[in-house]
Amino acid sequence: MGRPSISLHDHLDGGLRPATVIDLARECGYTGLPTMDVDDLRTWFFEAADSGSLERFLETFAHTVAVLQTPDALERVTAEAVEDLAADGVAWAEIRMAPELCVAGGMSMGDAVTAMLAGLREGERRAAVRGHLIDAGLLVCAMRQADRALEVAELVSARLDDGVLGFDIAGPEAGFPASRLHAAFDYLRRTPARITIHAGEADGIASIVDALSMGAERLGHGMRIVDDIAVGDDGSVRLGRVASYVRDRGIALEMCPTSNLQTGAVATLGEHPFDFLRRLGFVVTVNADNRLMCATSMSEEAETLIDAFGLGASDQEQWTLDALEASFAPYDLKQSIRRRIEAWG
Repeated sequence: MGRPSISLHDHLDGGLRPATVIDLARECGYTGLPTMDVDDLRTWFFEAADSGSLERFLETFAHTVAVLQTPDALERVTAEAVEDLAADGVAWAEIRMAPELCVAGGMSMGDAVTAMLAGLREGERRAAVRGHLIDAGLLVCAMRQADRALEVAELVSARLDDGVLGFDIAGPEAGFPASRLHAAFDYLRRTPARITIHAGEADGIASIVDALSMGAERLGHGMRIVDDIAVGDDGSVRLGRVASYVRDRGIALEMCPTSNLQTGAVATLGEHPFDFLRRLGFVVTVNADNRLMCATSMSEEAETLIDAFGLGASDQEQWTLDALEASFAPYDLKQSIRRRIEAWG
């Protein structure tokens, strides 16, 4: 296990173990999986997601969501996610999920959140038994193309003392701006809930402006901020007003390089703006996004970026500490984790 890492952008329904997907499908009678072979299913998820289209990428979630319709299934998958992240060296994990996707079998959104919170604590316990120290919190998502965001926001506010960290919106960006759900964000701004918003992945700079107007403290992906940065023929760089705002305010970008390759947001890793933005002083963080579909992990994401851009251990430590600072972890816990990161290297 390598250097401790900080995971800010990890989707629960995108990080299941293939064997667990099969187990849960058998338990609930779901017959839609393309295969019941563990290795073949792992390969199928990656190849289906590796299409160059965000919409096609999102279609793979129909299978994982289908088996997450009971409290037991949600608790199991959440605990396993924490275990897997801990085994990979993650010291702090923010795991996100939309409870409205888990109500097809009659479970309430509140029961779904309760199950996930129980899974977080069980995963932490199991990891500790194996000598892996991890703390985790839950980001509750609303689907941006649906109409339950205010209800989800109220649930977030009610569970802030139980391990819920804050609110996010997920789903297709184009045509579904954050401001469409302004009532939820207006409500949350009157609470201590933290806000991160998917923006600037499949949609352009307007989606980032829209997310910022709704109170985003971090941007999920956010890579299209480069659309507001001009590079001259002589190599000079000029930031537009939006890019300047994001950089000067230290609004963290939850970057997910492998995922961006799969959805076609970038054609090659060398074209990914991660290092360009890092060198310009933006707060860039490294995340796995959907570990099952992307066939990746936090350590693999770090290794990929180090190899692609010729980076070193000091660069990795810096983006890790930046991610910790941008996290929604409590102050005292941040200080404890910071000491662990600095002692490692």
